[in-house]
This record gives sequence, C-alpha cells and structure tokens, in this order.
Amino acid sequence: MKNRWLLRPVSQPEVVARLRQELNDLPEALARTLVLREVTTFEGARLFFRPLLEHLHDPFLMKDMDAAADRVVQALNRGERILVYGDYDVDGTTSTALMTTFLREMGAEVQYFIPDRFRDGYGLGKTGIDYAVEIGAALIVALDCGITAHEEARYVRSCGLDLVICDHHTALETIPDAVAVLDPKRPDCAYPFKELCGCGVGFKLVQAVLARLGEAPERALPYLDLVALATASDIVPVNGENRVLLREGMTRLKKEARLGLRALAAEARVDLDQCTTQQIVFGLGPRINAAGRLGDAGRAVDLMMATDEAVAQKLAQQLEQVNLKRRALDQETLDEAVAMAERQLGDHTRHTLVLHNPAWHIGVIGIVASRLVERFYRPTILMSTVNGYAKGSARSINGINIYQALQACQDLLVQFGGHNYAAGVTLMEADVPAFQKQFDDVVSASVTPDVLDPVIEVDAHLNLADIDTRFWKVLQQFAPFGPANDTPVFQGQDLEVVGEPRLVGRDGAHLKFAVRQRGVYSSGLDVIGFRMQHHLPTLLDSIQHGTPFELLFSVEENTWNGRITLQLRARDLRTGQSR
Repeated sequence: MKNRWLLRPVSQPEVVARLRQELNDLPEALARTLVLREVTTFEGARLFFRPLLEHLHDPFLMKDMDAAADRVVQALNRGERILVYGDYDVDGTTSTALMTTFLREMGAEVQYFIPDRFRDGYGLGKTGIDYAVEIGAALIVALDCGITAHEEARYVRSCGLDLVICDHHTALETIPDAVAVLDPKRPDCAYPFKELCGCGVGFKLVQAVLARLGEAPERALPYLDLVALATASDIVPVNGENRVLLREGMTRLKKEARLGLRALAAEARVDLDQCTTQQIVFGLGPRINAAGRLGDAGRAVDLMMATDEAVAQKLAQQLEQVNLKRRALDQETLDEAVAMAERQLGDHTRHTLVLHNPAWHIGVIGIVASRLVERFYRPTILMSTVNGYAKGSARSINGINIYQALQACQDLLVQFGGHNYAAGVTLMEADVPAFQKQFDDVVSASVTPDVLDPVIEVDAHLNLADIDTRFWKVLQQFAPFGPANDTPVFQGQDLEVVGEPRLVGRDGAHLKFAVRQRGVYSSGLDVIGFRMQHHLPTLLDSIQHGTPFELLFSVEENTWNGRITLQLRARDLRTGQSR
C-alpha cells in the first residue's frame, strides 16, 4: 500500500523565521515543528519546553467544583460511607484507584465498583447503584462516566443517595441531575482546558478537596503517576494542562512509581527509568485493559492500590497471564478477520469492511478492527453476537467521519455512539447483510480518489547535517509525545546508502542501513525500518544506478551494549530526484 507524504502547511512562514531568531538561531526544521504545534513566541516555547505544576489551572474554575468539593468534605466530616464508581478501561481503573486511595487516606470508609463489560455494560448503571445501597453508602463519586446518565442519576436520587460525576466525554444538551457534574466539555463550563481525561478530572477534584480542607497542595502529587498512565493511554491531546500532568506524572513514574506499577512494568519488561509515552500505551496500558476485556477489571484497581510487594507481584503476574490470553485471542481473531476481509474486498468495489462472526470475543474486536484499518486502510466494523444482537466496534480513517456514516444507517441500528474515528454499534443479527451494503453505499458516496491512500504527515524537510548535539537536546524537550504533539517526522532528500543495506530480525522483516546526504563525506547515520523489508529493492536500485532516494524518519536514541547513539527510525522511503 502506497503512502501519501503530506508536508503540513504553515500559514505564516515569517513566524518560523522570527521564532528561529528569538531562539538563538534554532534549526529551521525545529522552529517549523514548534509552529505546527502552535508555539509561535519565545514565551510560548518556554512554556512548551518547561511545563510546570504552577501552570495548572485552579480546579475551582470548573463548573460545579465548589459543590463537588463541599459534598466530599461533608462526607469526610460526617464519616459517611462512599462508593467510587469507575469504568473498566485504563482511564476508568486509574481514576478509581486514585479516588479510592485518596479518600481512604483522608479517613473515609470507601468501596469501589467497576461494571462488568459483559454483564453490566458501560457506564453508571443500576447494578452498581444497588451495590451502593447495599453497603450503606451515602455518596457515589462516578469517574470516567456519567455525563449522559440521566435515568441513572434519577435512580440514585430515588434511592436517597447523592451523586458527584467526574467525566470528560461529550455532554448532551441537558446535564444529569446530581449534586455536582464535573466535565470540562459541559457547554456551560468555562474551565480553560477541555481535554482532560477522566483521571485528570478526578485529580482536579482531589486538588479542590485538599484546598477546602486547608491541606498542602503537594499532597496531591503522589497520584500523578496514575494521571500520567491514564493521560497517555486514553489518547487525549498532549498539550495545555495535559502536557503538564503527563510530564510531571512521568517524572514521578520514573522516580517514585507505586508498588503495583513497578510490578506491572517488571512483567512488561518496561524500564521505568527510561519510560516513554509509547511504552505506556503499548506496554503498561494493554495489560491493565486486558483485565476488563477478559474478566474482572477490579484486579487492575487492586494492583494500583497495592501496598504489599508480594500482593503487587501476584496481581501483576495475573494481569500478564490475562494479557497473554488476550493477545492469543487477538491473533486468532485477526487471522480470521483478515481472511474474511480479503474475500470481501476481492471484487475491488467495496470501500469498507463490515465483518461479523458470532463466535468472536467482544473484548478484543475493537483492537482487531484497529489493526485491520492499519492493514487495509478502510473504515472497518467488527461485530460479534451478544444475546441475539450483532454488537461491535467501528474504526475509521482520515477523511471519513464514521459517526456520521452510522447516523445515515440508523434505520438499521438499535444503538450506536462514538466520534469521528471510533464508535460502537448494535443491530439485530438478521440485519447485518443489509447494514453491510448500506454502510458501504454511504461511505462510497463520500470517498475521493486519494482518501483510501494512507497519509504520513511531515513536519519539515531536514538536512542530515543539521542533526547534531544541539538539535538532539532540543528535540528531546518536545517529549512527552502523543496526539497534538506526535513524534516529529522529517523528510530527508537527495540521500544515498552507505555500505550495504540488510534485513534483520528473527523473520528478516526489518530493514537496517546507513544513510548520508549525497556529496557529503560521512560515515552516515544508522537507520532502522521496522516491517519495511519490502523497501530493500529501492535501496539496492539506488546503489546500483547511483540515484538518490528520499526518506521519512524520526530521530531517536539507540542503546546497544551500553553504548548510546542517535539513529533514524524510517517511516517510509521512495526513489527521489537530485536537487
């Protein structure tokens, strides 16, 4: 599949030149990369490179925060029992662990409840509310859910309980009837930053409660490792307040991570001292998510709250085993789905994939749908059967709003919800064939010739000679990376291979070579291209005919036998022209 290379446009090139000057002749590629992240002044660069806790917003700027903090303080003063109600993903379990630990440390009697993905479904529900009544709770604090739970909020009130909601999902036109509803995305909320994850909203409530009690604000800092884990895993934008929370949280994760996270990192073979957002997303996060995908998410909460090393190690080992089972299910489902997809796309007339297998495990089809999008670059829906309904996960590509496409098919749907790139869907099993056709017709009507070609966005052109010690020191300060601050991708032109390229790895799937600018004598920079063995002929052709090539890459450190060097991680390459 051929990628389109898209140089991200800068609307005002003169801003790049001015920023270069203000930052002591910063390389143009880095100045351009900053401007693309809406950093356009010296002061903006200072805040970007040095995000500090003092840059966090006052929690009481959030709508209903006064009422939320006062009700929690009231519960603490009265000795009331509290139920913390969470969700089964990373954001929901970290939120639950954070709030439960904090309230217990403040002297409260607290229990928590995580809904079962299969029995209870997502969000605030009757089973959890009934459990709150059963244990004699007076207050429910719901985290990472609740913003659309109007009926459930009324049920809480009818049971004689109070409810505080801490959510970050998009609100409806009306807000549930609760003591307080904390959500920066509320239309009537003036909080300056809208993109906190659920755990981030919970952290703001902790800050507010401490302020009400006259406690030192530093008492909230030990929870930042959980906030960092949630912020990275929930794929929220890494800018503004999230950048502060993630950076400070990762510092704590590296130096003072709680017992459970250290045990989990050991199982995942993640070195916390060198931990990156990528290692959180692909190393720690999946193991926490696996608990809720294949069973009891409470094990993840207990792990994050563990105070005994032996208990932490036992729980981490359990999550590792669950994750291994999840990965096996992923692979089995992926193999079956790929075969089905190749048959469905065989006539070259379809622009979408809608696959249904009643036997697929509902806990892994979202992951597999994402992998099919990566492989076939088509809007994809995978469905299993639950209680007679086809139920599944939808994932999309740039240029196709999958939520709008589902809206156009709602006559066939029992339920759906989501956003531009991801959604959930439920329909009668008998309606699957009709839905496959209608969904493809809707998407096909909006497909242009280039939409089905995957895009790699490029931050800047870069001469390899500019990659020096200063360049690397500045580039390191762009971290932590994530949405709205992806790892910068550069385009090198007029390049040539140094020495012989080779295939490496157990299956020979990775491409390794050295590269330099044509006409510049140099030993070259090492390049690694994972799963890029298909590009070897391009390099061999470049060597044989003396023709240049172009490379898309990011810059990273490589540690081998205790020696640290810079290397380029290839994203794509193609035959180029001499400049």
